[in-house]
Amino acid sequence: MMKPSTKITSIIITCALLLVGCNNENNKTAKEVSNINKEFLNDLKHRTFNFFWDIMDGNTWQIPDRYPTESFTSVAATGFGLTSYLVGIKNNYISREEGAKRVLETLKWLKNSKQGPDASEVTGYKGFYYHFLTYNQGVRYKNVELSTIDTAWLIAGILACQTFFDENNEQEQQIRELADFLYKRVDWNWAMDGHEVMTMGWHPESGFINAKYIGYSEAMMLVILGLASPTHPIPDSTWSAWCNTYIWKNFHGYKYINFEPLFGHQYSHMYIDFRGIQDNFMKDKGIDYFENSRRATLANRNYCIENPQNFNAYSDSIWGLSACDGPADTVMLINDNKVQFFSYRARGASVRYIDDDGTIAPTAAGGSIPFAPEECINALVAMKNTYGKKVYGKYGFKDAFNPTFISPKTPSGWFDSDYLGIDQGPILIQLENYQSGFIWDLMKKNKYIITGLKKAGFKGGWLDSSE
Repeated sequence: MMKPSTKITSIIITCALLLVGCNNENNKTAKEVSNINKEFLNDLKHRTFNFFWDIMDGNTWQIPDRYPTESFTSVAATGFGLTSYLVGIKNNYISREEGAKRVLETLKWLKNSKQGPDASEVTGYKGFYYHFLTYNQGVRYKNVELSTIDTAWLIAGILACQTFFDENNEQEQQIRELADFLYKRVDWNWAMDGHEVMTMGWHPESGFINAKYIGYSEAMMLVILGLASPTHPIPDSTWSAWCNTYIWKNFHGYKYINFEPLFGHQYSHMYIDFRGIQDNFMKDKGIDYFENSRRATLANRNYCIENPQNFNAYSDSIWGLSACDGPADTVMLINDNKVQFFSYRARGASVRYIDDDGTIAPTAAGGSIPFAPEECINALVAMKNTYGKKVYGKYGFKDAFNPTFISPKTPSGWFDSDYLGIDQGPILIQLENYQSGFIWDLMKKNKYIITGLKKAGFKGGWLDSSE
């Protein structure tokens, strides 16, 4: 059931937007709504930036996986953090000097941290980094994997900094040189392990993980970085092998390459503007990957509107399934049906499977703002207006909430207390891309991104005019 306050919020916002151009009084109403939304988005952007700026581990310069719960740092969140510093400079939250200092210290630490085949007391191996690192020491956390995809997000943030800090002074020159070193050190081809597509990771105790990146996912950036490497490139055929595993099907009114959680349709798009450029697969379908993500976003929304499991609050303005925290790993009886709830989980929906326990992740809508601005912004506004401080706090949106999970301890539903770095990043970066195209335009100047796209067979649009 849709809560009355949610329904009213959605109707007000939608009607105001539709009234643009009717008469002076209605234009004024629409303008007021637009200004309110602009103020909200700017507040959200600043708060989310502060997450990355405030909670960095002062000993390692890495970004924690989550806050306020203290667990470990995340190399992917650090990549998003490096990118967030650039957003902070652009929006005058920090000075260029402050941002450059933070970036330089981070890159120095990454270069000097110990790498090797040992199972402990190292940060990585072959230029890759372990998924999670310990606080203070910055070494492998327990027995986590050497992660190919999380290293890719770290490198993406590093390359964004390399492109941004282009001034002719010692500090920014060091940033560019360190960025080049860290990217070129990664042995992408080693991680192929002789296969047509890349492995997901490696353990020093047992070797490569059996799982590989097949089927569409967030790993587009991983493949592009591997193709572009001037030192350890993966085979040129990798992109075709990757595309051969796509699932192109209709789901909830849209035909697109299916992948369940929305983060898979967002992450690579944080750094690459896929509008107007096509590989052979997209050329054959007559769209681009940006349009594919738009369809995926709207299909995710349509699924939530249909709400086949009758979860609380799902509506046209409260929606969004992606990887996020959840209430608990337990089974409860909801509306005479047994529902399996989960803690952290890659929730989502596609033709392959549905993974849905009533948990909404604000990053699902937040990271998709460029693809479907009206629907995504309305959703974020509705979440904040409906649940207030339960979902929106010092650093923007808490990671997730579940109004269906009602128990003696959670009589009004479950609301996360944590912010997660890998879910904060898409909100901040994609919001900036929507407003200014800043990170997209920056990465259009990076020679490695251009090389990787061209080796993957992309053509058209801005890529044809790039050097």
